[in-house]
Order: sequence, then structure tokens, then C-alpha cells
Amino acid sequence: MAGEDGETQTKGLRLLGILDVQNTPCAREAILHGAGGSVAAGLLYFLATSRVKRSFDVGFAGFMVTTLGSWFYCRMNNAKLRVQQRLIQEGIKNKVAYEGTVMDPTKKGKAEAPSGPS
Repeated sequence: MAGEDGETQTKGLRLLGILDVQNTPCAREAILHGAGGSVAAGLLYFLATSRVKRSFDVGFAGFMVTTLGSWFYCRMNNAKLRVQQRLIQEGIKNKVAYEGTVMDPTKKGKAEAPSGPS
């Protein structure tokens, strides 16, 4: 029994055997948003038209559109965040490297400013 529990934890949850939902960024949220979108789209279409088969089709389309939309939105935000983090790390590295030297950006601002009253 203990071996099976450890095996399932390292393997993770796979969706259709393709996508590892636990280890893929944004996958869990995108699938949950898609499920909500499918229920909302299918139910609203059914309440408006009372056509069961067509409301299932609309619900499935709602799942696909909502899942993909949520997936791409989340991935774009993650990419922006990674770029910002890289820029901040580069700036911190430069600050540490140039601190106390002639090329220190903080000293340039102080050297150009007038010192004392005229």
C-alpha cells in the first residue's frame, strides 16, 4: 500500500495521459475555469432554447474556449512576470557590481546635484 501512495505522488495527475496537471503551470486553474465556463454556457443555452443536444455542444465549446483563454492569459502573465524578475535580478547584480565605484549610478545623481546653498 505504501509503495502505491508514493508512486501516485511522484507520477502526478495526468489529464488524458498527456498533460501533467499538478506540475504544469496554469493547467489546474485553466481546467477549473473551463469546467465553470462549460456549465454556464450549456445551462444558459438550455434555458434559452430547451434543446438538450445543442446545449451539450455549446457547453463543450464553452469548455474549450474558456480553458484555452484562461490558459493563454495565465501563461502570458507568467511570461511577463519572469521578464520583470529577470530585469530586477540584473539591476540588483549591477548595483552590487558597481557599488562604490566611479560607475555607481547613485553617485552620478549626487555629483550632478548642486551642493549647498548659493
